[in-house]
Amino acid sequence: MAKIKRETRIKREYNRLLNIYSELPPKQLELLDGLIQNAAFMKISLDDMQVDINREGATDEYKNGREQFGTKASATVSAYNSMIKNYNAVMKELDKKVPAEKLGGRLEALMNE
Repeated sequence: MAKIKRETRIKREYNRLLNIYSELPPKQLELLDGLIQNAAFMKISLDDMQVDINREGATDEYKNGREQFGTKASATVSAYNSMIKNYNAVMKELDKKVPAEKLGGRLEALMNE
């Protein structure tokens, strides 16, 4: 199976999200475009980091000096934890922009795709 380019995956996620919010008025959709782009970027980045964490593990060993050593969360885990908080905040903000009567259908669409 050929590996899909990162840019292609981000564009596909962007288009998927854009489709979900496509019924919004054009001006509102235009205002949300940056959030949608960031959400797509973060989603793919999080997916990639999950692969790295699964492959490399969640911890790194360290040694500071002769007798100070141990394990700590890997840099990827730290980046993942920060980004997932931001991703959740962006998605929460996007969901606030959807009229309440349409929210259920949009959440179902997100979960089923």
